[in-house]
Amino acid sequence: MALRADDGTTGGWLDAAVAAPSVHNTQPWRFSVHDGGIDVRADPARRLRVIDRDHRSMLLSVGAAVFNLRLAIALDGRLPVLRPFPADGVTVARIEPGRPGRPGPGLRALGGAVFRRHTNRGPYARAVVPARVLDELRAAAAAEGAELTALDRVRRDALLALMITADAAQRGDPAYRRELATWTAADPTRRDGIPPALFGPRDAAGRLPLRDFDPGPAAPGRPAVAFEPHPQLVVLSSRSDARAARVRAGQAMQRVLLTATVRGLAVQPMTQVLELPRLRRVVADPADPWFPQMILRIGYALPAPPSPRRAWSEVLTTH
Repeated sequence: MALRADDGTTGGWLDAAVAAPSVHNTQPWRFSVHDGGIDVRADPARRLRVIDRDHRSMLLSVGAAVFNLRLAIALDGRLPVLRPFPADGVTVARIEPGRPGRPGPGLRALGGAVFRRHTNRGPYARAVVPARVLDELRAAAAAEGAELTALDRVRRDALLALMITADAAQRGDPAYRRELATWTAADPTRRDGIPPALFGPRDAAGRLPLRDFDPGPAAPGRPAVAFEPHPQLVVLSSRSDARAARVRAGQAMQRVLLTATVRGLAVQPMTQVLELPRLRRVVADPADPWFPQMILRIGYALPAPPSPRRAWSEVLTTH
């Protein structure tokens, strides 16, 4: 199937790809359209060098874009053929539109969630996520070769304690604060990063270790509100921690996020503890060969606004 970047079909696929989530909304990806497929590339210039020294978060983000691209091709009636690259270079995967295929209702539902999925940094209701919904999220992760674990009260509280330690360590690091400031500037012309309007409120009780995108004194007009006292946390893990496995984990993450959106769930990443190698090793179970890649806070909340996105034409490369 001949592809051209300027045709409506390929442009629609790329629109879906750039709607993927990324750490600090850095959008660390680039795309190259060939006659037979689309190459997905990491953009190392957009890597967070303080909190992502080993490229893990960047590769998860790129993996999420890979999943959206696969999904968009499938919804257009072609079976996507994924050809992973070793991920030791810039190109991480090539996706080719294969033979005709009819997407089922499950894929169509996920496709309808691509542009509705937004990170929600607000307070969540106290309602418990039903077991059947958790089972759907686990199945979504398993479909992409990952494992999703819903934490019980003991493990959740232990992880929250580690998160508080990680959050304090990062906030006390001048390099971390400088990096954060780079991606949170109040510039209405920017189509990346986290604008101040999306920082979300502070926790009035100070118990929930949410990432504060403005770690200085409270900004005027930014409220402190009551958050849920017992947050529900899930951990996404992969069988390997190799670079290619992280790309695949990013695809699993995105399938989970879209499934959560279909089921009306709000989701927020809580990853500070995974960004400090010594604490990430504590989160991992030495008796279990799974590697933690993402921690998500889930629940029910009012809708969240979208973050800005660059147009697909801005992330297209010809080499």
